[in-house]
Amino acid sequence: MSALNRSKTERIDVRASSAVKQLLQEAASACHKNVSEFLLDAGVTAANQALADRRHFVLGDDQWQAFQQALDRPVQAKPRLKKLLSEPGVLG
Repeated sequence: MSALNRSKTERIDVRASSAVKQLLQEAASACHKNVSEFLLDAGVTAANQALADRRHFVLGDDQWQAFQQALDRPVQAKPRLKKLLSEPGVLG
């Protein structure tokens, strides 16, 4: 997180109930941090976890070859999929 923490020029405003604020203050204090540090650390960790599978994935050599072959295959018509996507859905 050190690279993300270099320049603090932006502000993030958060509204919370008094109970949530108290909980965050207690948790921050228990971690020897202020609430801003606690929220930023937790938020960056959660953001990295939420985006991890969209940014980075690891494949073995055989899996990488299969992945490359799948990407290189010519496009095939899928009439049943086309029909499904052209019909109205359950919600209209």
